Amino acid sequence: MGRGGPAEPEVIHGDEIKLDAEYLYEQAKQGRHAASDHFEDALMSRIPTVGCRRCGGGLAGEPFISTVPAGAKVANQLDVDFLVFEGSGAAMPPIRTDKRVTVAGMNQPLEYIIGYLGPLRILLSDLVILTNCEESVSEKEMSRVLDGIQEIKPGIEVITTVFRPVPLEDISGRSVFFATTAPESAGPMLKEYLETEAGARVVGLSHHLSNRPLLRADLEGCTEEFDVMVTELKAAAVDVATAVSLDLGKKVVYCDNVPLTTDGQDLARSLVDLAGRAIDSFAGGGDG
Repeated sequence: MGRGGPAEPEVIHGDEIKLDAEYLYEQAKQGRHAASDHFEDALMSRIPTVGCRRCGGGLAGEPFISTVPAGAKVANQLDVDFLVFEGSGAAMPPIRTDKRVTVAGMNQPLEYIIGYLGPLRILLSDLVILTNCEESVSEKEMSRVLDGIQEIKPGIEVITTVFRPVPLEDISGRSVFFATTAPESAGPMLKEYLETEAGARVVGLSHHLSNRPLLRADLEGCTEEFDVMVTELKAAAVDVATAVSLDLGKKVVYCDNVPLTTDGQDLARSLVDLAGRAIDSFAGGGDG
């Protein structure tokens, strides 16, 4: 579900078609938002994805308009055994699910998580994942949120994480320009991570993936030659970052933002366990 989703639910067979820069650029030239959530999910996960649209979103997470109910009917016709419904921003999919996960960022005001209508989201959830738990977040802030969540719903599992960029293709030894929506304060850390973990040399960096004019300015102002554009698949990733790079004859590699735990917990294991509980709840006809 996303603001840039299609007017009517559509299926992107990430498990069948070749989703690459050329394909997405062609979609953008047809006037589609080729960096919308369902394209991103299909590319990153390589599974069938049903794209839906939403407009607006109230403080309690209710969208003003959403095609998710119609999308659920489409998803139920697919040859799959398990469905995951993804929210959009603060808006929650307006459909019953067997289990729920709340994802909240420590980069936002803490009252948004444990105050206002944050407790409603926590009470509805079976797992809370806190993102952006960087070293810059003080121990006092972390304790306040962790303790606050347990006061709202005692015993709920909470996992703390940070996001790190992981290119979908090998970029070792390449000179890259990296486009991201992360704030400028995260620039040095992201650059070091790509160079250390991916073995690339970052010669250009833009934090303006959500601002087309500034992104273009950053690309034009890059003083060093790069041969690979590495970009998240969101905002202007296709109609600007990909388009400009392909026109320059550069290779485009999309990157995932992978959550890495900071508390030693096994996030994958927790999600698999939760999925199993959702299956059991569905089979038993419970309330979830």
